[in-house]
Amino acid sequence: MSEERPAPEPPEAEQRATDADAWAKACAEDLAAEKTRRRAEQGPPPGSAAEELRRFVDTVADKLSGLQSPLLGGLAGPAAQQAVRQVVEQAKAAVEPVMERNPEVFDHLAAAGTELLAAYRSAVQAQERRWTTRAADLDDDRPGRPDGGEGTGPGQRIDLD
Repeated sequence: MSEERPAPEPPEAEQRATDADAWAKACAEDLAAEKTRRRAEQGPPPGSAAEELRRFVDTVADKLSGLQSPLLGGLAGPAAQQAVRQVVEQAKAAVEPVMERNPEVFDHLAAAGTELLAAYRSAVQAQERRWTTRAADLDDDRPGRPDGGEGTGPGQRIDLD
């Protein structure tokens, strides 16, 4: 007769670790699938500010180079197009080295622009709130108001007679 021992059950801590690993793996797979789905839906994520500026300059250069000028007429058209191409190429030649040497500058400029926009938006919203509360105060003709319902200032009317 051989004694067979039942297989020992793994300790509870090991089972929890295995469950946690499985949970982490499932979460990572779900996250990767969601990122893939969003990339397919929205296209590639934007690059750095320097890359975006470079693409913008290239697009503007292509549009300007292909632009036909009806104002200059048929004779000046080819000469004007050549001048536009030359100016665009000079601008690209001046901007390209700056973008290559200092790409982080454009990231900082983009961040600063975002912060300026947020500050402007906040100031406009605060001013709009002041305008709307003043309009509400002007419409309020209750007799209990400090100015007695007259005028817009905080002072009181004094009868000098």
